This record gives sequence, structure tokens and C-alpha cells, in this order.
Amino acid sequence: MNILLLIGGLILILLGANGLTDGAASVAKSLRIPPIVIGLTVVAFGTSTPELTVSVSSALKGSADIAVGNVVGSNLFNTLMIVGCTALVAPIVITRNTLRKEIPLCILSSVVLLIAANDVLLNHSSTNILDRTDGLLMLCFFIIFLGYTLAIASHPAPPSPSAVTHEMEAEAEIKELPWWKSALYIIGGLAALVYGGQLFVNGATGIARGLGVSESIIGLTLVAAGTSLPELATSIVAAFKKNPEIAIGNVIGSNLFNIFFILGCSASITPLHFSGVTNFDLLSLVVSGILLWFFGLFFAKRTITRIEGSVMVLCYIAYTAVLIYKE
Repeated sequence: MNILLLIGGLILILLGANGLTDGAASVAKSLRIPPIVIGLTVVAFGTSTPELTVSVSSALKGSADIAVGNVVGSNLFNTLMIVGCTALVAPIVITRNTLRKEIPLCILSSVVLLIAANDVLLNHSSTNILDRTDGLLMLCFFIIFLGYTLAIASHPAPPSPSAVTHEMEAEAEIKELPWWKSALYIIGGLAALVYGGQLFVNGATGIARGLGVSESIIGLTLVAAGTSLPELATSIVAAFKKNPEIAIGNVIGSNLFNIFFILGCSASITPLHFSGVTNFDLLSLVVSGILLWFFGLFFAKRTITRIEGSVMVLCYIAYTAVLIYKE
């Protein structure tokens, strides 16, 4: 039964990702909204809905390790596995603005979480905990991020000649759909992604618990990967359809949404105690963001190549292997 849930969830996720990408790209083209803005907001927030559902419900049920592990594991999966796999399909071109502002902001969110989760080290407390104060501060960061995104939409930076050529080629590939069809694709795609993600997580969690794996490992790996499948499917489909800005914007926006909004909401509802999620996991998250920025800045002129994508995938496999070994 759990295997059937996995397969059914995966099929829904793939169909939903295709519809969401087509609808979002059509809206971006018709409104002349930069694709990076669509990726950072509509697509990113939509594909992060499974993480929001899992983390908030886990927090309410007292399963803080799954709530926190889901976000940390999802962000690691997004940065290393999704960007890596997407680059293997098609090299990802990163805009100068994304490299200078969005990716550093993503790294900052990981650093904020690392600091907030180290009460024992920094404040000599008895336990590490994300309390309501931490949650409200994260929600304030989220509001700042939304303001920045709206500023991009209102005052887009003038593109370079090469970027104009690339954008014209990309726009030629995008079908401009009627409004009602774009809305149907986006809503239907999101619904399929959310429901498919739930089916996949239920199946994966059932298998893991049957094997006696701890909640923190389930949250950091299986649940995290399962709830990140919408991002994976959406980014790969976007890469196939020559919308790399939606692909990278989806990852960055999802990571920021996961930490600032999902953990912010979860911690504001009920304090989250850290036990299974350690500094190794939080530092790995910071390093993954730095690695993405480093690969984008050097070597191939703001492009994540297939070789760099392979390295990122191998890094995620190594991280998972360490978790299993420690368990």
C-alpha cells in the first residue's frame, strides 16, 4: 500500500509541476513580469505548500523534530539535489541580480536559523529551542523579503544585451494562454502538487517507521525529499522548457519561504525544541548555500554547469550517507 502511495503521489507531482510551470510562465509573459519574480513568489510558495502543511501539523502534534527536520532537510534537498539535477538536465544561467542579492539572502536565512537554534551555545540555556520570539522575527524577515520581491517587479533592472537575447529565445518557447486557462493550470497544478506530496510523504513515512527509523532522520530525509518533490519536478520541467529563472527562483524562494514563513509560523504557534536536528545539519545548510553562490560566481560565467550539478548531487548523497552512518 505504501508503495502505491509513493507511485500515485509521484505521478500527481509530475502532472502538477507541468501545469504550474505552463500557467506561471504564461502569466509572466502576458503581464511582462520578470520570470525570476514568478519563480520567487507564485511558484516557490505554491510548491512549498507541502512543507507548510507537514511542519505546522507536526508542530501542533508535538513532533518538533519532523517540523524542523522537514524544513532543514527540504532546503538542503532544494539547494543540492534540485539545483544539481536541474543542471544535469540543462545548465542553469543565473542572473547577476540573483547572484548578488537573492542567493546571499538565502544564505542569510540559514545563518539566522543557525543562530536562533543555538541557545545552549550562545545563551547557556538547557535546551535549544525556537520560541515565539524567534518565530515572529522570522516572519518579519519574510515580510522584508516580500517587499524586496515586489520592488523587483515594480522596478526591474535593465537587462544586458545577452540577457535580452536569452529572454527573447525563452519567451518564444512560452505559450501565452488565455487567462482562465492560466488560472486553471496554476490552481490545478498546485492542487496536484499538494495532494501528490501528501501521498508520497504518507507512503515514505509508513515505510520508514516500519523499518524503525527515528523521527529526525525521517524529517531530514524522506519527508524532506517527499515534500520537495514539487520543487524538483517544477525546476526540471522549467529547465526543459527553457525557463531557468523560474527554476532557480523556485529553489531560492522556497528556501526563504521554508525558513522565514514556515518555521516562523510553526514557532509562533508552539515553541520548537531541537533534539534530533543538530549543528551538523544546520551548518550543512549554510555550506550548501555558499556552494551554490560559489559555483554561480566562478568558473562558467554565472552558469551552473553539468559538472557542478554533479558535484552538488554527490554532496547531498554524502550528507545522507553521514546521517545514516550516525544513526
